[in-house]
Amino acid sequence: MKLATLKNGERDGCLVLVSRDLRTCRAVPEIAPTLQFALDRWEALAPRLEQAYAALNAGGAPGARPFVEGECHSPLPRAYQWADGSAYINHVELVRRARNAQVPASFYTDPLMYQGGSDSFVGPRDPICALSEEWGIDLEAEVAVITGDVPMGASARQCADAIRLVMLVNDVSLRNLIPGELQKGFGFFQSKAASAFSPVAVTPDELGDAWRDSKLCLPLLVSLNDRPFGKPNAGEDMTFNFAQLVAHAAHTRELAAGTIIGSGTVSNKQGSLHGSSIGNGGVGYCCLAEVRMYETIEHGAPQTGFLKFGDSVRIEMADSGGASIFGAIEQRVEPYQGPVR
Repeated sequence: MKLATLKNGERDGCLVLVSRDLRTCRAVPEIAPTLQFALDRWEALAPRLEQAYAALNAGGAPGARPFVEGECHSPLPRAYQWADGSAYINHVELVRRARNAQVPASFYTDPLMYQGGSDSFVGPRDPICALSEEWGIDLEAEVAVITGDVPMGASARQCADAIRLVMLVNDVSLRNLIPGELQKGFGFFQSKAASAFSPVAVTPDELGDAWRDSKLCLPLLVSLNDRPFGKPNAGEDMTFNFAQLVAHAAHTRELAAGTIIGSGTVSNKQGSLHGSSIGNGGVGYCCLAEVRMYETIEHGAPQTGFLKFGDSVRIEMADSGGASIFGAIEQRVEPYQGPVR
């Protein structure tokens, strides 16, 4: 299935089923008014949603309407929990190498993860807002999953079965605020702005062979100011798959239905290199920090700046036939002017 949440003036929006080709959608209030409502009752409601989804794709769904990505909120406009991992160790290796630091051995056996703010996400076409460019605004293109209920201490196999939906995310970082926060020894808080998720979330079975070993094995397409910036394969160089990430999050606590777990910045090692731009024949990047670290390694100092007001970011993923799977995250960087609803 493909699911989305349309903005309707309410905090949790209106759940809609979206056709496989992303052209039409249909609200299903008789089944579930919101995505969280559906997740809380997934075993009972999923068969009914699947039946309505089949009818929508067959063209026989009453109340169907054109699907407009610009009308979407993030699939979960707010969530009970949002935890982001760092499953692509190349990303960590690159940052560490730039400052001549070693990666601790434990990073290869025990996932990194931080708990992010989940009280209010922004929509996939809402701006990236900040009060100052001096904060070092950076995109982070990632994959994320939404889980059902997960018991404490669940195995990776149990966690794989608990993955309900897959989506994309722009986990915005304020890079110049990070060092001061990490020096306090308590992790990220002010340095993490509101995240935006793809217009559409899909069930793993909808992804076919692209969903393997709890990994999404397709290139993640990133553009910056309408120019190709990154196309790394999200299934490559992923040290910890999503089942392992969910199990890590559930090691000492239960996870409630609607928990979102992120992959961290998608990053491919590209042979013996730590990264190479698309212009140089590589697969590029999913964040500016990696470009800057690579420049530091090659030239002694970063040459690329962080995002400025007016810059635009696009994050998308296509299937083997070139069709968009999740719709696109498209955001402009703007000065904060007040709440976005």
